Amino acid sequence: MDDKKNRIILIQRILFWALYFFAGFTLYSNKGLLTSSLITFSRIIYPLSIFWLQIRIKKRTNFLPIDSKMTTSQLWFNLLPVIASLLTVIFSLTNAFLYILGKFIDS
Repeated sequence: MDDKKNRIILIQRILFWALYFFAGFTLYSNKGLLTSSLITFSRIIYPLSIFWLQIRIKKRTNFLPIDSKMTTSQLWFNLLPVIASLLTVIFSLTNAFLYILGKFIDS
């Protein structure tokens, strides 16, 4: 049972990373379909989000390590990478889906 669960988790991660790398490929290789400011933001943060997500997955820690003893600067230091990475994931995947949708409509 545990081996089957590990295989499912592995397959899910491979599918997620394949989709995310395809989204990055379309983000950098093609003209962006979103507004230019969102595309520029995503192109800047995309490589950082890959490293941040991989570190969070590997350590298996909370995505938002918030504690009541944190100072304001520590809180922002933990929140900004999370917010930027999540926005980049949303923008790059949306751009990839719009690209795929455009290819289906054109053909």
